[in-house]
Amino acid sequence: MGANGGSGSGGWAGPALVVDDQERGLFLVHRSVFTDTGILAMERERIFDRCWLYAGHESEIPKAGDFVTRRVAGRPVIVTRGRDGKVRALLNTCTHRGALVRREARRNAKTHQCFYHGWSFTPEGEVNGIPGEDAYSEAFDRGERRLREPPGGTASYRDFIFVNFNPENEVSLEDYLWDAKEYLGCIADQSAGRMEVLQGSQPFGMRCNHKLHVENSTDGYHALVAHKRYFDWLAGAGAMDVSAGLRFSPKALGNGHAIIGRSVAPFGRPMAQWIPYFGEERKPHFEEMYRKAVERLGEERAHQVCTCGGILFIFPNLIINDIISTTVRTFYPIEPGYMEVTAWCLGPEEEEAPERAVRLDGFVTFNSPGGFVNPDDTEALESCQRGFEAAKEVEYSDVSRGMKRLLQGGEDELEMRVFWRQWARLMREAGPASTHTGTDA
Repeated sequence: MGANGGSGSGGWAGPALVVDDQERGLFLVHRSVFTDTGILAMERERIFDRCWLYAGHESEIPKAGDFVTRRVAGRPVIVTRGRDGKVRALLNTCTHRGALVRREARRNAKTHQCFYHGWSFTPEGEVNGIPGEDAYSEAFDRGERRLREPPGGTASYRDFIFVNFNPENEVSLEDYLWDAKEYLGCIADQSAGRMEVLQGSQPFGMRCNHKLHVENSTDGYHALVAHKRYFDWLAGAGAMDVSAGLRFSPKALGNGHAIIGRSVAPFGRPMAQWIPYFGEERKPHFEEMYRKAVERLGEERAHQVCTCGGILFIFPNLIINDIISTTVRTFYPIEPGYMEVTAWCLGPEEEEAPERAVRLDGFVTFNSPGGFVNPDDTEALESCQRGFEAAKEVEYSDVSRGMKRLLQGGEDELEMRVFWRQWARLMREAGPASTHTGTDA
């Protein structure tokens, strides 16, 4: 897996999985990484069980007793706010016999009660009720039966909640996020108060390997070809000038994270500078929004927050698409050729109705399972997965585009190489999930 193409991931005796020849400008990925069940098992152990993983947003649980249920790294989780105001993640499995304690998607509750035998727990996870408890012996310990928390910790950064399942984790969330913190802050600063997850979500499946989704989400090379009908529609609606091109710039952010963005959002979004798509009558409103942002953040930061768009990838499975709307998307592999995806829309809590309507329209028309763009991507990625059936004859995929350029553009493949280098390191080593060296690019 190393820079010279060696394999060397413990437990893998096959060909080099990642060939990273920086001297020649050649980067190859062996297609078995998309199809092999043994590699998927290693990924679950060495990546998903070691890295910080997105679990939710604090706006979803604003009050004590609020909770949402999620699956994170294949595990059922209750993300909740305790009576002390602290955000916690509790494993959603009764410590008595294992049933899901919470089967609703979200609610507010003073007690979590298991429907099977009636055991109940506080919002902090402590046992507070056991029917017929006097039937247990002196060896029974209530404290040992509390709802478990992810052993590596639960933490938030700018309201984004992450969990870690590594019992030996010594890496703080902030250290793990590294330079991605700046861009999460950019998203959070779009609101004068706080950003909030809007009602509704988009759960769906894709019959492809999850790493193909990582590649595609940070790939500017395919956009104008695979999504031509969408860009034609945007141009007809006055939302962008396609002739100006998509001048995105990629940037490595450490620890496998990366962003593909540009200095001025190409299509505009409700927090962006005014464009005709929003209607002439809304122009004064956008001018006022920008003025207030300058007062709050300063000229330079306001420009960055209000007019920059991009796609942020946080290793290993979080994508925040902050272009048409602000879509937060996470995904997890079920099989080598199948993954589950969930997406949510994020917006400023003080947003007015016309801008909120545009935001939600973008959430639906751009990246939803039935929108303009996602079906194109799904078809392409599922087609790749079918093409891997010929992997015996065509062993490697090429991720070399732009590798020898001094300044790489959005149609180059820098962000993918950033991902694959971190993937290879974690698959090869048993060390911490954050050992940033500054050499990701």
